[in-house]
Amino acid sequence: MAEKFAVLLPHLDERRRRLVLGADARALGHGGIRLVARAAGVSQDTVSRGVAELDSGQPPSGRVRRVGGGRRQAREKDPRLVGALLALVEPDECGDPESPLRWTVKSTRALAAELTRQGHPVSADTVAVLLKAEGFSLQGTSRTTEGSRHPDRDSQFRYINERVKEFTAAGQPVLSVDTKKKEVLGDYAVAGREWHRTGQPVPVRTHDFPAKDAPKAVPYGVYDLAADTGWVAVGCDGDTAAFAVATLRRWWDGEGRHRYPTATRLLITADAGGANGYRVRAWKTGLADLAHTIGLDITVCHFPPGTSKWNSIEHRLFSRISINWRGRPLTSHEVVVNTIGATTTRTGLTVHAEFDPGAYPTGVVVPDEVMATLPLTAHDWHGTWNYTLRPQPPAPAIGPRYTDRTQPDDRAPDWLRHPTLTGMERPAFTALLADVERYVLDHPPISLHHKHARYRVLRRGPLSLSDRLLVTVIHHRWKTQHQVLTRLLGSPRGAVSDAIHEMTPVLDGLGRHIPRAPITASTARALTDLIDKSNIKP
Repeated sequence: MAEKFAVLLPHLDERRRRLVLGADARALGHGGIRLVARAAGVSQDTVSRGVAELDSGQPPSGRVRRVGGGRRQAREKDPRLVGALLALVEPDECGDPESPLRWTVKSTRALAAELTRQGHPVSADTVAVLLKAEGFSLQGTSRTTEGSRHPDRDSQFRYINERVKEFTAAGQPVLSVDTKKKEVLGDYAVAGREWHRTGQPVPVRTHDFPAKDAPKAVPYGVYDLAADTGWVAVGCDGDTAAFAVATLRRWWDGEGRHRYPTATRLLITADAGGANGYRVRAWKTGLADLAHTIGLDITVCHFPPGTSKWNSIEHRLFSRISINWRGRPLTSHEVVVNTIGATTTRTGLTVHAEFDPGAYPTGVVVPDEVMATLPLTAHDWHGTWNYTLRPQPPAPAIGPRYTDRTQPDDRAPDWLRHPTLTGMERPAFTALLADVERYVLDHPPISLHHKHARYRVLRRGPLSLSDRLLVTVIHHRWKTQHQVLTRLLGSPRGAVSDAIHEMTPVLDGLGRHIPRAPITASTARALTDLIDKSNIKP
């Protein structure tokens, strides 16, 4: 009997074991309960319960224990447990804004420890079971809140769609343009993974804080919707409207005019903000010049504010570029250009990428007079978002700003113009001054900090154009302090700083780089010593 029980009982559940033992005990008669319990290695009470269940005459049941049997659940043993748990997980909804875990990670282990401290002893696994029973699960954040919604957003989407269909059906080019996120160049970590031998990942910096003066890549993309091709210019300067228009010009010269030889119109879909925003005057003036150069009507349709992710270039081109360079440090402009140019898809996307080393200074201000003369026609529907630029000659240039009557007298002492200090002979400095004056006459006012009012009125400032150029050259060449130059010129406070901020982008626009001297001369004494050493009197 003991051998039979050892083989059979492990295959039975709790109730069936009781019934088998009870049946054998009934068959043995008097003393059978004791014999069966000893042979099976169980208590006599277990055998007695089996005999009682057989004698009760109850029909067979699928239950192992009787109703109410087994260990009670935690919520039944402690009716306040669930309420205490919800107060920790949802303090705002449960009326406990001062929850001890309000600003911490609500892991099951932390929740269980806090509940135990409050007098509700429970394990982390039980907390997980309770949360699931209450409808909770681990979830991340969801990007669904769009902020303020323009009332004409959907109507603008339909208007853009109609224009795209119209231009596509007529065989006219349709472009989607935008600037991809700037990338800091260097051995920095990039999201994603790439195949390498096990244990040999690409080494990158421990921290992603960019180094001082770290170079950056500014990719501006042009996506041709009909041809499913991309054109990306990788710049190294500012993300400006001039850079955006220059990229469009390169696309037309290198690809557009060959693909659309009979085109008469061009449609551009762009975001509402950034370098190609609908409020950017430099963007519109640049497009007007481009329209006149290529001889096409350029129509621009902007997406409503806050909807830039609906622009086709975002999910048809930029997303593919990000996938292509995942897990690959962007160490140089060459790496960025080659990686973008190698981007393809199985549906036929091809991308042309090139490096743009040009300088595109920020702070270009377009006067109202220039905007008033643009050949721009606003559409009847939201003319600020939708407009067409006609291929007409540019408006006449604005009259000279620098005249003998408006220019203040030179303040700089004559010795400060010494060739040793300027790094150029006096005729060369005079020629550079003439180039700067022509550049200023041909361009709107330029400032690196145009948001501040004092930088917008520099044209009528206390320093002459010659003095402004002079202090800029000396500062860049010798790192002379602004305060020192201010005292030497006897100028008002801040005038020298303003002049350097104004003239620096002008020199960049002319391509004139002021070379650094091998030493510094930050004081007036140091400057005069330089002249004395040359044996030439100031």
